[in-house]
Amino acid sequence: MPGNKPNHKPVSKPARQLLFSEALQHKRLTPTKINPQTSPPLNESTTMPDKDQSTTMDRILQEITTVSRRIEGMDASITSLTLETKSMRSDIAGFQSRVTGLEQRMGSLETQINTSQVREQDFIYLRSKLTDMEDRSRRDNIRILGIPENEEGSDMQTFLTSTLPKMISLDFDPPLEFQRAHRIGPKRSDNSSRPRPIIACLLRHNQTRQILQVARNHGPFRIDQHEIRITADYSKETNERRKAFLALRPRLRKLEMKYGLFDPARMWVTKNGVSKDFYNHDELRLFLDSYQSQPMDSYNTDSEHDIVGGSDRAEPPTRE
Repeated sequence: MPGNKPNHKPVSKPARQLLFSEALQHKRLTPTKINPQTSPPLNESTTMPDKDQSTTMDRILQEITTVSRRIEGMDASITSLTLETKSMRSDIAGFQSRVTGLEQRMGSLETQINTSQVREQDFIYLRSKLTDMEDRSRRDNIRILGIPENEEGSDMQTFLTSTLPKMISLDFDPPLEFQRAHRIGPKRSDNSSRPRPIIACLLRHNQTRQILQVARNHGPFRIDQHEIRITADYSKETNERRKAFLALRPRLRKLEMKYGLFDPARMWVTKNGVSKDFYNHDELRLFLDSYQSQPMDSYNTDSEHDIVGGSDRAEPPTRE
């Protein structure tokens, strides 16, 4: 009826979506007409790629390939460095283990060295004590040099008892008595060679000192044109020390120093009333080397030990 509103049924939402999809699909499938007047003409530049662009792309591809190869080489180098680093770490760990072992061994060696030094000091001390004991055991001995072989006959003690007082021009009261007397060394068949020394051990120590005193002051002596010397009897070590001191006598004389070799092996040096003693010949040598730069006036004076006369025949002190 005119004047009445049409009766439209409402469309559901799914139906609206379906209709919209169909319309959109229809529009896509409908070909678009091209207007030749409004559309630009097709040319070679829009349809074919440029040669320069192709060359550039090839160059880029080559560079990419080169970079890729370099990266692969770097990967291999990194892998090699990683392996070397692991090997170095293993070596370092081994070195650390070795260093630890060496430190432990060094500690053990230091302990052994300290122990050896202590033992060496003990050995030196014991050796010096042994030398001193040997020298003391020889304190009653005299050594006689120069008496021809077989001069004593069959009895050495009887020969010395009768010959020694006459030779040194000294009377003994009571008479000389010997505990033992003999030559040392193998017997020599050739009489022209140097005769063997005689070692005689006297019964009384004061007579030993008298004989040595006369021998220092008046020796050497003579028997039938043979030169005879009488000296004290010392151990081998003491004799070597005395010889080392005596070898420095020319230097002492050159420096106009008075000197004396005391019993058993002690050298005293004096000049201008200043004295100094030496128990080791190396110390005396160093002193003589430095004498010009350090005069003896810088040393302390001990008048009790001053030496009279430039001779090595000074009387030795009494051995205790």
